[in-house]
Amino acid sequence: MIVVMKSDSTRGDIDRILERLTRVNLSGHLSQGVERTVIGVVGETQLHPELRNELELMAGVEDVVSISKPYKLASREFQPADTVIEVGNVKIGGGDLVVMAGPCAVESERQVIETARAVKAAGATVLRGGAFKPRSSPYTFRGMGEEGLKILAKARAETGMPIITEVLSPQDVELVARYADILQLGARNMQNYILLDEVGKTRMPVMLKRGLSATIQEWLLSAEYILAQGNRQVMLCERGIRTFETYTRNTMDVSAIPSAHRLSHLPVIADPSHGTGKWYLVPPLALASVAAGADGLMVEVHPSPDQAVSDGAQSLTFENFSKMMVQVKLIHNLFRSDTVAAT
Repeated sequence: MIVVMKSDSTRGDIDRILERLTRVNLSGHLSQGVERTVIGVVGETQLHPELRNELELMAGVEDVVSISKPYKLASREFQPADTVIEVGNVKIGGGDLVVMAGPCAVESERQVIETARAVKAAGATVLRGGAFKPRSSPYTFRGMGEEGLKILAKARAETGMPIITEVLSPQDVELVARYADILQLGARNMQNYILLDEVGKTRMPVMLKRGLSATIQEWLLSAEYILAQGNRQVMLCERGIRTFETYTRNTMDVSAIPSAHRLSHLPVIADPSHGTGKWYLVPPLALASVAAGADGLMVEVHPSPDQAVSDGAQSLTFENFSKMMVQVKLIHNLFRSDTVAAT
């Protein structure tokens, strides 16, 4: 349920409600918007059937509303306004378009810094790169570990671009958080609930990728784990799902982007690289994602894709990435102009 406060409610009114929730082993998450303040009640509220009536009688309360969805903090009912996450000078959500680009895996200092310079020049604002790589086969390259994180940090120091990189296990969260600006949770870890709890405790920006066969509700419930730890800096990432089709690596579910926006206030990023597995399909799916309302793109770029140790087939060259960025900006500006005109 959510508790909707009156416009003239005081901080004392809010504190008394939070204290009342604590007494029955529930927690309250405060969301203060321009027009209203709401308190999301998290926990087993069904064990306290009289609580709703009690809260309605408390000072400062305008209404108490039941939320039908199993995810509470991620829902539009809890927070109607879009979440905007600030990472340095980069804003994610709220109408801006962020592009995260870089190699699938960190291979060398030269490779990463060369790529960082190229993608920044083309308009990307966040550098991606994997230091820890989850791979289907144990015999393939699985990342450089902390050495890779140090290389990403050098690229950030030179270009000023914040970095996003994946964390694979709860034990690595502290290490990766020491270097990264955004923590990425991959599709295979979407339902690694211990890991979700740990990244939630960091209060750092987190990008949660949709699982290989996850429904949108399951995806949002995984985000709920992070939010329930008090971390409000969560963004979603659609990266394609597994279907019967074999021509593409995955099936890029563009419909998930507006669907997630309708159900949740969290920013939605699209990853057409993993969504297709083929470099020549990345630009058209990137354009489609932006047209569908994506708040950002995550794209794999490599100096020499044919020599990449990981995911070369879906990586763009510097030239192809630069061409795609021109088109992406045009589409984004077109749809943003329509939105502004409508308001």
